[in-house]
Amino acid sequence: MLAAYAAGQSASDPLSGLVVGDRPEPEARPGWIVVDLRAAALNHHDVWSLRGVGLAPDRLPMVLGCDGAGVDAEGNEVIVHAVVPSEGWRGDETLDPRRTLLSELHDGTLAEKVLVPEGNVVPKPASMPWETAACLSTAWLTAYRMLFTNSGVQPGGTVLVQGAGGGVATALIQLGSAAGYRMWATSRDEARGQRALEIGADRVFGSGERLPDRVDAVMETVGAATWSHSVNSLRPGGTIVISGATSGDAPAKAELTKIFFKQLRVVGSTMGTREELGQLARLVEQARIEPVVDSVLPLARARDGFARMVDGDVFGKVVFTVG
Repeated sequence: MLAAYAAGQSASDPLSGLVVGDRPEPEARPGWIVVDLRAAALNHHDVWSLRGVGLAPDRLPMVLGCDGAGVDAEGNEVIVHAVVPSEGWRGDETLDPRRTLLSELHDGTLAEKVLVPEGNVVPKPASMPWETAACLSTAWLTAYRMLFTNSGVQPGGTVLVQGAGGGVATALIQLGSAAGYRMWATSRDEARGQRALEIGADRVFGSGERLPDRVDAVMETVGAATWSHSVNSLRPGGTIVISGATSGDAPAKAELTKIFFKQLRVVGSTMGTREELGQLARLVEQARIEPVVDSVLPLARARDGFARMVDGDVFGKVVFTVG
């Protein structure tokens, strides 16, 4: 089968280890099912894997990809849930210390077929386009959990999204706007800021710019570069929800005094559960949300999509069609 996989790794030249070519087809086994994919989407996680982060060299070659949607053996249209708990785990799979994502221990979704635990699929709404369904499993699920499970903000509250443009940031803006939050965003790039306004942000500010009011919650994926701004932007009792640190995880100032004096909450957030993925899919369908898609390419042109992400030339999701 055709797949995009990591055959090597390089911190400085991640594309050097990417191969788009033939891999053996997976076979169903007890407790695991094969999904014939119709569309899959790219995440920064895939690029990090090619850089050698989170994917051990002894697991190569590894089919990349966490996002995907397709058809199971019974003909059901499904969305793949990428969080794979360890054997015997019960409860919230994101809390399993031995959990993995597809493409870390088991082959991922950038392929014509993927093997997943039978509990790792949710129904795809019949009217939902494949390209939309393929966007939901990772960045959109992360955004859903950040906003609706971990922020504590009620509709009508104000939420700041640090760093407009990435998959999680665009999902946060779209989901928050649809749910009745006042969504603010920051951006270093004027064009990206304008696009954030077009997809639902109420206001956009420059990186580090002082806000006219303090916000109820900050959605933080940037890390060190924006940490102090996030803390200073919160009202007393507000919440920072952090799911990533693309600029590094060691800010110059931890801001501990402000955090305890203002009684701020700092909440870590990682992916989401299968149940949350199902809720997300229903919300996207019912609210008629159309995820921002940067580009749609056939899987055979996966290298072009990876190159766009490596170059930082992406706003929204890169989607690959299969078949």
